[in-house]
Amino acid sequence: MRAHRRVHRAAVRTGSVLLAAGLLAGCGLLSSEPDVSEPAHGRPGDASAAPTPEGLKDSPKTPKLPAALTSQLLDWKRCPAPQDGDAPGSAWRCASVDVPVDYAEPSGETLSIALVRKEARDKGRRLGSLLFNFGGPGGSGVGILPRAGGAYAKLNTRYDLVSFDPRGVAASSGVRCRTDKEQEQAHRSVDLTPDTAAEEAAFIEDAADFGAGCERRSGAILPHVGTTDAARDLDLIREVLGDDKLSYFGFSYGTELGGTYAHIFPHKVGRTVLDAVVDPTADGTGRARNQARGFQRALENYLKDRGQNPKTGSERIARLLARIDRSPLPTDSGRELSESLAITGIVSPLYSEAGWPTLTAALDEAENNGTGNGLLRLADSYNGRDERGRYDTQSHSQRAISCADSASRPTLDEARTLLPEFRKLSPVFGPFLAWDTAGWCAQWPVEGAHETPETSAPGAGPILVVGTTGDPATPYEGARRMADELGEGVGILLTNKGEGHGAYGSNDCVTSAIDGYFLDGKVPADGKTCS
Repeated sequence: MRAHRRVHRAAVRTGSVLLAAGLLAGCGLLSSEPDVSEPAHGRPGDASAAPTPEGLKDSPKTPKLPAALTSQLLDWKRCPAPQDGDAPGSAWRCASVDVPVDYAEPSGETLSIALVRKEARDKGRRLGSLLFNFGGPGGSGVGILPRAGGAYAKLNTRYDLVSFDPRGVAASSGVRCRTDKEQEQAHRSVDLTPDTAAEEAAFIEDAADFGAGCERRSGAILPHVGTTDAARDLDLIREVLGDDKLSYFGFSYGTELGGTYAHIFPHKVGRTVLDAVVDPTADGTGRARNQARGFQRALENYLKDRGQNPKTGSERIARLLARIDRSPLPTDSGRELSESLAITGIVSPLYSEAGWPTLTAALDEAENNGTGNGLLRLADSYNGRDERGRYDTQSHSQRAISCADSASRPTLDEARTLLPEFRKLSPVFGPFLAWDTAGWCAQWPVEGAHETPETSAPGAGPILVVGTTGDPATPYEGARRMADELGEGVGILLTNKGEGHGAYGSNDCVTSAIDGYFLDGKVPADGKTCS
């Protein structure tokens, strides 16, 4: 997890199956006749719940971009094969768009944002581009969307499906902080729930070393990878694609990006769906607290589904972790399963009910056989490690983006004071999440932008906010708060009574409502519930 991957990654579903390269989760038609939310010329991007207030403009800090950027012509070509797989099919095309490194100097240096697109199949009824962000932060949209594209086939009938690698991610000047060897050494040697003064010192030293490595290898981009910059990139992408307004589908962290965009560019908001919603009112400690509740809730739902008492089952797993902390478990690979890796392995399958049988088998092996093969495989997948010991860089980008955003920098002493509360919230995940508040951005070389993101969007069109009651990584309560923060008539709450991180593709009622919104402009009633 934090050594170094925070508890939620990019969310993406194809049906109810989670893509391992996405968020182990953390990510299509209609009549062309216009309705109240679709103007006569049929562009969904012009949908609006209410007229734009007179004189409403972008944020005063929004820069005026030079024509060299806003008039770019994209050169779409066959996509190359990623490091860990095959090139996507011929229907997918890749390009890049130049954006300012620093929006305060829009005519200064630029960097390239990598894009991927699959054109709408029904070109006569094409509605425009639908941009996706699958979360993380740090998830590669260029890598994820082609693998997940089948889940959005209905939307692809009338929309070009488009995604991108946000700045600092993968092909878009991806942040790199450590070598694979250094990453492996951290996983082997650093205890993410330190029990002694020596372990605490090693924990915070490792955290500082991670940030120093980012500065050495990616220092020029580190001050410019925050969500506000990414939101401005989104708007430039929208303009270069030729869309009057932004049609957007964001998952997990992508909901924070979507909310930030709506705040900065309210009158450019088109049809927008936020699924698996980050709580915009929570600071860094608040988000850790939310996740302690969310993962404990998911674990208890899992235990109840297996016919076990949630309280005693949680205590049993906590005792297992304590034993592993004292004596790591052997595996067939020759590597040991540490407590930190075991926690990661337990987290991973809780993102979806589809992962629960795998968790059962892994826990059974650890408890009854005394070996950690199953949990280690789950941890490796979550940590982006392949069989050759190579790590992806999502954990690097994720940390750089979140630390550029969050001004929260708790100390070890402050984290220590959280331990009793967090252990009460979750005996399994609480200690890790409490310590993580101090280690995540310790001695980070760039100051954070804010305590909490601003997502109020007066004058924007209706934004569909989807929360799942059993979501472990972005608990349901965050969806309610996002809908409230967006503002009356803007945030439209859709509740999915179910399990998992993200609802689209796993619940027919939710999927139908989202498809109807994107394709017909049909806005569900605020407060609608699907079960």
